[in-house]
Amino acid sequence: MPPDGEAQPSIDSDVVALLEDSTEELYESAPCGYLSTLMDGTIVKINKTLLDWLGLSRDEVVRRRRFSDLLTVGGKLYHETHYAPMLRMQGVAGGIALEMKVADGARLPVLITSTVKRGADDRPLLVRTTVFDATDRRSYERELLRARREAEKARRQAEADREQLREALAVLQQSLLPASLPVVPGVETAVHYHTASPVRLGGDFYDLFPLGDERFAFFLGDVCGKGPKAAAVTSLARYTLRTAALQGLDPEAVLSTLNAALLERYADGDPRYCTVIFGVLEPEGRAVGVRLASGGHPPALMLRADGVAQYLPTPAGMLVGAFPQASFTTVRTALEPGDTLLLYTDGVTEARTGADNDLYGYDALQSFATGLAPAQPRAVIDAFAGLLVGFGDGLNDDTALLALGRPHQ
Repeated sequence: MPPDGEAQPSIDSDVVALLEDSTEELYESAPCGYLSTLMDGTIVKINKTLLDWLGLSRDEVVRRRRFSDLLTVGGKLYHETHYAPMLRMQGVAGGIALEMKVADGARLPVLITSTVKRGADDRPLLVRTTVFDATDRRSYERELLRARREAEKARRQAEADREQLREALAVLQQSLLPASLPVVPGVETAVHYHTASPVRLGGDFYDLFPLGDERFAFFLGDVCGKGPKAAAVTSLARYTLRTAALQGLDPEAVLSTLNAALLERYADGDPRYCTVIFGVLEPEGRAVGVRLASGGHPPALMLRADGVAQYLPTPAGMLVGAFPQASFTTVRTALEPGDTLLLYTDGVTEARTGADNDLYGYDALQSFATGLAPAQPRAVIDAFAGLLVGFGDGLNDDTALLALGRPHQ
């Protein structure tokens, strides 16, 4: 309503004329269909809107057809078994989706609402039905169903692709690790590998292999990054370390060879590096001699037969593949009867623990190992595997463990 003092908008005379529509005109030209039927379904009145939708004339319908005759076969069955009984019992039924037959053979989706009209003696005499064209709504519903089916199909395909990827990654991951460890005379061995994600290749790796003359080489490392690129570095590292070791090079020379190989391979501005600890086992009387060199890797732990657990310092060990002039140093130690050497990757020391999500750390690792010493490799690995499980969600990185021990004689 305009504010006081302002002129009211004028209305064109043609508009005024339209406002004078008769009740009959409003019925015939309503935006929805109307029809009235006797209680047996015989149509006694129908408006022009519905006749136009169905492509029928009034003479073809009124007193010649029943409401169910306008429905498709499915709609007729539903009308007879559900709609009509419900209408008789309740006197009203609304929002029912049906399909009506069009003269040209097409189908018209509709929503209908019916009300039973009663006479003065309360006898049901007439059914008045309103019909709404539900073509747009049905199209919308079909589009929703189509979109849902497409989404479900895409979800199933994504799940299948993910499973194939998981299987492929598992096979590839296995190819980057030895299927089993060889038997080393006078030495017990045990290993454990924890994969942080089944859909991402881990970057941790290890190996143990013979060099001849009762000597064996071993290594354990961690490649920077994850995924296919990290797997490529892992593959290069493993085979370079093996090849260099089989050429009889000392541990520091083996790491220098890998350092050069990584720098050469990734000299295109996408540097790749890793940490590695490499060693050689060789007979040494009652003991087993160990020559060891580290390339930026966490220090190995020695669990001695007397119950002490110590880190083995490996000085000057720089990251492998990061620096052209990287230097490495070979250190010597020995596995006496009852000693166990433990190699590990930083997944264990960088696990999050406690309410503050603090790093597990090296002190806790040494304390845990001290609590185990003396212990044989299998017992050490089993205990550490249990420790990893105890980290729960705090363990979010791959973790490799390799234990080498000289049993009691």
